[in-house]
Amino acid sequence: MRPSGAEPPGRDGPAVFVADFGSEAQWVAGRSWAYPDGGPVNPGDNKLDHLVADPAYSRSGVFRATPRPDGNWDAGLLTTEGSDEGFMVRTGDVLEARVRLPEEIGAWPAIWTWRDGGNEIDVFEYHPDNPDLLELSNHVREAHRYHRDPAVRPGGWVELTVEFGARSVVWWIDGTRVFADRRGVGRRWAAYLIVNLSVCAGRYHPAPGPEVSEMSFEVAHLRVHRPGWGGSGGSGGLGRSGTGGAGRAGGAGGGG
Repeated sequence: MRPSGAEPPGRDGPAVFVADFGSEAQWVAGRSWAYPDGGPVNPGDNKLDHLVADPAYSRSGVFRATPRPDGNWDAGLLTTEGSDEGFMVRTGDVLEARVRLPEEIGAWPAIWTWRDGGNEIDVFEYHPDNPDLLELSNHVREAHRYHRDPAVRPGGWVELTVEFGARSVVWWIDGTRVFADRRGVGRRWAAYLIVNLSVCAGRYHPAPGPEVSEMSFEVAHLRVHRPGWGGSGGSGGLGRSGTGGAGRAGGAGGGG
């Protein structure tokens, strides 16, 4: 265990995955087996999402949502599950991401993992009605932290680092360690990445008001390091070896 405030790990290790959100080989847009039947909707998880493959909703790294006439919201989602490269994060990997948080009430951004009906780690979730709070969760072995931070605010930028340890998943926010769950993911864990902007339906967090015509959050970069791996970087084939196929359990999922 590293002392609180220690420098995040992995920066000197090779980047085995560098996100290119415009790459159809890396990412599938607008569907995910974390949603029932792969989507496009998931009302059972208190979401107004209607997932769309339109590149304007995700492929630039700006994840958007706009209202539909039926009361749902067209929403952007990208996942590595089902892509040609099929990248998966694994035990021991370190993920780094820089994100701009949304401002609109009802927005629900997340970076998370999923495979075979579970294997979910929430790198972060955010709701602007709790303006200074990030939700950090390990659903593999059930550990959670509501982290309040004056640097966390609607429209603000946050640097996230997560180490997916076998015995402890550790989160850093803007370079400071804020949570070590002491539960971990186990030695053989692997899961696909999901980045998306959901829209709250109002049960746990307020739904968007009628005046809201668009919401967005941005991911400036997302990288995965694999300490001890001796390759020269890359993404796809590393994700496939030694794991099962794409999970189709279609549970509630959704980063929450």
